[in-house]
Amino acid sequence: MIKTTAAITAVGKYLPKYILTNAELETMVDTNDEWIVSRTGIKERRILKGKGKGTSYMAIRAAKDLLNKSKIDPKEIDLVIVATATPDMQAASTAAYTATEIGATNAFSFDQISACSSFLYAMSTASSYIESGRYKKILLIGADKNSSMIDYTDRATCIIFGDGAGAVLFEPNTEGLGLHDEILKTDGSGREFLQVAAGGSQLPASLETVKNKKHFVFQDGKTVFKYAVSKMAEVTEQILEKNQLSKEDVDWLAAHQANKRIIDATARRVKLNENQVMINIQKYGNTTSATLPLLLNDYEKELKKGDKIIFAAFGGGFSWGAIYLTWAYNTK
Repeated sequence: MIKTTAAITAVGKYLPKYILTNAELETMVDTNDEWIVSRTGIKERRILKGKGKGTSYMAIRAAKDLLNKSKIDPKEIDLVIVATATPDMQAASTAAYTATEIGATNAFSFDQISACSSFLYAMSTASSYIESGRYKKILLIGADKNSSMIDYTDRATCIIFGDGAGAVLFEPNTEGLGLHDEILKTDGSGREFLQVAAGGSQLPASLETVKNKKHFVFQDGKTVFKYAVSKMAEVTEQILEKNQLSKEDVDWLAAHQANKRIIDATARRVKLNENQVMINIQKYGNTTSATLPLLLNDYEKELKKGDKIIFAAFGGGFSWGAIYLTWAYNTK
C-alpha cells in the first residue's frame, strides 16, 4: 500500500507597506543601528498601519496571493488554519473570518496558538488531517500583527518584532514527498520569561492593567536567548539523527527568524554552512507565526522538488520543535 504524505504545493504572502527602520527606532528609544544589527541581525521590519486592520487583514491577503498564483478555487479548500499569537479578538475565530472572506465556503476553520511555534505545530496538524484521508486541501496561514502588543518605549522588544503573513497549501502526496517526521516539545515553566500578562482569563483587562502596561510583550531576553539557542539546536540535531540525515543530506534549514545569533548557533550545531540556511530576518524582524512561511515564499524560486528541509522554531510557553519535510514541486 502506497503511503500518503502531506506536501506543500503552493505558497503566498503579504507584507505591510510601512517599513520601520533602525534609523527611525533611534528616534524612539536609546538604541542605534549597529547595536541592533550586531545583536539581532535585524535592519528593518514591516508594520501594519490603519484603523481596524488586524491579523486577519494580512491573513486574507496572503491567502489570496496563494490562490491567485496557484489558480485554485477557494471552494475546493477543506480546512483553513490560522497560526497566530495575535488573533483579531477573543472568542471569535480569526480563521473563520479569513475563510469566509476568501470564499472558502466549504471549509471548516480554526486558530492555532502557540507563540512563535504556532506555524510549526500547525504544520503537524495539517499533515495529520491530510494523512487521515478525510481532507485533500488544507490552507495553513501564519500571520501576526505583533505591533499591536509592542511597547515602542521598550528597547528590549520594539527592535525585534514586525508584522506579516505567509500561507501554504497542503495536499496529499504519494511520491514520498512532504512532511516525514517531527519532534515537538513544550515546557510550561518558561512562560514567565516571555508573555503578555493581561487580556486573558487570568488577568482580564482593566484600567490598572492598561496603566501598568500589562498588555504589551514582556521578554526576559537573556533567559529566552539561552533557552532558544539550546533547545532549537538540540531538537534540530535530534531530528537529523532520528532520520539518519547527514549535513550533506540537508538542502535547507528553515529556522524561526527570532534572532540571527540563534539561527547561526543552530546551523553550527548541525555543521551546516551559510548557503544551506534560509534567512530574511534582516528585512522583516521576528514576525512570530509568519516567519517560516515567509521564508518559503522568499526562497520559493530556489527550492527544487525533492529538497530536504529542516524546520525549527522556539517560542513562548516555552514551546519548540523541528520538522523534516521534502519539497514537492519546482517553481515554474
